[in-house]
Amino acid sequence: MTVMKSTRRTLLSTVLSAAALTLGIASPTMVRADTPIKFQLDWRFEGPSALFLQPAAKGYFKQAGLDVTIDAGNGSGGTVTRVASGTYDMGFADLAALMEFHANNPDVPNKPVAIMMVYNNTPAAAFMLKKSGLKTPADLVGKKLGAPVFDSGRKSWPIFAKANKLGGVSWISMDPPLRETMLVRGDVDAITGFTFTSLLNLEARGVKAEDVVVLPYAQYGVKVYGNVIIASPKFLKENPDAVKAFLKAFAKGAKDVLANPDAAIDSVKARDGIINVKLEQRRLKMAINDVVNSPDARAEGFGQVKLPRLSLMASQVGDAFNTKTRVNPEAVWAPAYLPSAADLDVLPKK
Repeated sequence: MTVMKSTRRTLLSTVLSAAALTLGIASPTMVRADTPIKFQLDWRFEGPSALFLQPAAKGYFKQAGLDVTIDAGNGSGGTVTRVASGTYDMGFADLAALMEFHANNPDVPNKPVAIMMVYNNTPAAAFMLKKSGLKTPADLVGKKLGAPVFDSGRKSWPIFAKANKLGGVSWISMDPPLRETMLVRGDVDAITGFTFTSLLNLEARGVKAEDVVVLPYAQYGVKVYGNVIIASPKFLKENPDAVKAFLKAFAKGAKDVLANPDAAIDSVKARDGIINVKLEQRRLKMAINDVVNSPDARAEGFGQVKLPRLSLMASQVGDAFNTKTRVNPEAVWAPAYLPSAADLDVLPKK
């Protein structure tokens, strides 16, 4: 009799499990597959990418039921385009590049939207060598500036120029690896680039930090936002809970990174074994101080934006980039997926 009862229970369990599978209902003992997310960074695996690689290395995405693949990028413009095409579900890109894409491609479907602010200020800056005698924005009028054509600082130069009432300059284009070299050789009078990229690249070419003049855009009247997490509308519509889980896990990892930047570089080295650990630790700390934990970020709150500032930026980008249509700030920003205020409380206490 006992054997028969056991057999009946086994058969009943098998039938119920089969029914659950047929109806798409998960039983308590069934393991559901993690939601896959393909994510592309804006650049190579360098110090700041620890903000994303750390939560992956610590298993925060996995614990949230996500199977996240993080790939290096080659510029914000490429990341925006690849998310729009569906090659990637989400990414990390300059908000100005996203705005430009929206305004220049009004009829393109599935235009990515920004869902979390990470770099509250643009990292763009102008760099000169002290020996040149150039010290202020006004000194750059009529000079030769160098940068890749897609460089954020170069594209945003009209905003910087307007804020500082500057006249014209001439531009020399080059590939990214040659930018700092051309400044050192004297081929250009100044360059534009990210604060935590070009300064360290100049040091790598034998220039001491104290011999470089840095003009961060954010300190010279340019209050545009920097990089954001973006996602395609299609992916947002089909996986809203997964997106929310991603942002919550990212915020948890970002808090770890901000609390201990040096240790976080281990996650970067795991993806690129030839990085200079000390250099990338410095780069990450510079990024944190300049754009992640800046005074503006502390005032507005990590992950968030202020609509008046966003609207002003949209107008400035439209003018500076000479876009086909005007930028609609409400079309590029979708804050509905942000975690709670408690989850976004990641900035170190002073």
